[in-house]
Amino acid sequence: MNELKNALVPPAAFPFQSHYIEVLGHRIHWVEQGQGEPVLFIHGNPTSSYLWRNVLPGVARRSGRRTLALDLLGFGKSDKPARVRYSLRLHADVVAGFIQQMGLRNVVLVADDWGGPFSADFALRHPELMQGLVLMETFLWPMSWQDDFAPEFRTPFRLMRTPLGFLLVQVMNVMVRKLIPEHCPISDEAMRHYTEALPTIASRRAMREFPKLLAVEGDPADSTAFMEAIWSGLPRLKMPVAWIKARPGVVPSDDFPPSLKRLEETRRKLPHLEVLDFGPGYHFLSETNPQRLVELVSGWLIGHGLAAVPLGAPERLAQGAV
Repeated sequence: MNELKNALVPPAAFPFQSHYIEVLGHRIHWVEQGQGEPVLFIHGNPTSSYLWRNVLPGVARRSGRRTLALDLLGFGKSDKPARVRYSLRLHADVVAGFIQQMGLRNVVLVADDWGGPFSADFALRHPELMQGLVLMETFLWPMSWQDDFAPEFRTPFRLMRTPLGFLLVQVMNVMVRKLIPEHCPISDEAMRHYTEALPTIASRRAMREFPKLLAVEGDPADSTAFMEAIWSGLPRLKMPVAWIKARPGVVPSDDFPPSLKRLEETRRKLPHLEVLDFGPGYHFLSETNPQRLVELVSGWLIGHGLAAVPLGAPERLAQGAV
C-alpha cells in the first residue's frame, strides 16, 4: 500500500437519483447517467453501486453511452431478504433479470470481483444482447487454496467459511471495516456509505454468504458447477473482452505468482483478450483511481467502435494494452 498512501482520495458524494425495479420478487436498486447504448457496472463483495460513483459520469461523457450500476441482491439499497437461499445462480439470475426487464440491448458489462462471474455467465447465455465485457479484480474459474489464495488470505477465508464466519463478517463486519481500507485510499465519509449500507447484523447476511459460495476444491458443489460452466465456456465468447490489471493487484496478484497463471490460462482460452494496465492498485480499483478507470474503459469502448464518438476523436484515450 505504500504507493497508494499519498494518492488522492476520491470524492465521497453519491449524487444520483435512486431507481428501483422488481426482479424475481426482489426490489433491486440502480443509478444511471447519460443516454445511448448501455454500459452496466456490476460490483462484488462487500461493495455496492456506490463503488462506481466517480466512474459513471466520466464514462457516460467520454463514450456517449448510458452508464448504469445496480446493487446486487443483499447489498446497497436493494432488498436484503432474511430467508432466501443465496447461491451463485440466484445472483446471476438477478443480474440477468435486471438486464432483461430493463430492456437493455447492445450491453457492455463492466465488472469487478463477484460481478465478473455473473457478467461472464450472462455473456455466455445471452451473447445476442452483448457488445463487450470488461473485467477487473475477478475470477472465472474454480479455485484451489494453493494457487488462488496468497498465504495471508488462506486462513481468513477458511475461517469465514466456517460458523465463525457469522462472528467475523456479520457481527464484526470485517469485510467492510478491514478489507476496504486495507486495499484502497478512502475517506471516512466514503467508509460511512459502505457501513451504513449494511447497518445491522441481519443486513450483512449476503456479504457473509459470498465467502462460503467460493468454489474451492469442489466445495460447494453447486458453486463449482457454476464456475466450471463459465471456465469451459470462455472460448465461445467472440465479443471484445478486456481485463484491467492493477499492479500488484489481488486477483490475480503480482505478489503471488501462482495466481498469475490463471490470467495466462484465461488468455489462452480467449486469445482476443486485451489486458489493460491500470497502474498501481490493489482490489477496489474505482476507489483507488477512478479517473484511470474512466480513461481505460472509455478508451477501450472508443477503440472498438462501441462509443457514440468517432474513432480518433480528441476524446480518445490510450488503452494501455500490455
